[in-house]
Amino acid sequence: MGEKDNIDSCNCTVIHEDVVNRVKADMIQEEKLYDLADFFKVLGDSTRIRILSALFQAEMCVCDIASLLSMNQSAISHQLRVLKQARLVKYRRDGKVVYYSLEDEHVKSIFDQGLIHIDEKN
Repeated sequence: MGEKDNIDSCNCTVIHEDVVNRVKADMIQEEKLYDLADFFKVLGDSTRIRILSALFQAEMCVCDIASLLSMNQSAISHQLRVLKQARLVKYRRDGKVVYYSLEDEHVKSIFDQGLIHIDEKN
């Protein structure tokens, strides 16, 4: 019998109603939680994580990122579009060349917190 089976078969009643009510009142709005889940889905792709990791070091164009990651430019462009839509990266034009960088320092903080969490396991 799995853990889920134990929970489903439990005939429990709310014993700590005050706790449940307090937590319910302080819960983040459901729509924001869905947005947060979507945000983490963007970070759930190893190629996008590799791109972000590269952009921590320097502002780069698509060609540079493609070369660094040994991928084709169209695959990198697609992933950069996803990162841009999630407001994780920004771009600037210099003539015909488009350079990408982190949107802000929050991106690095989120990444660093994830690494700290992973390192705690080891």
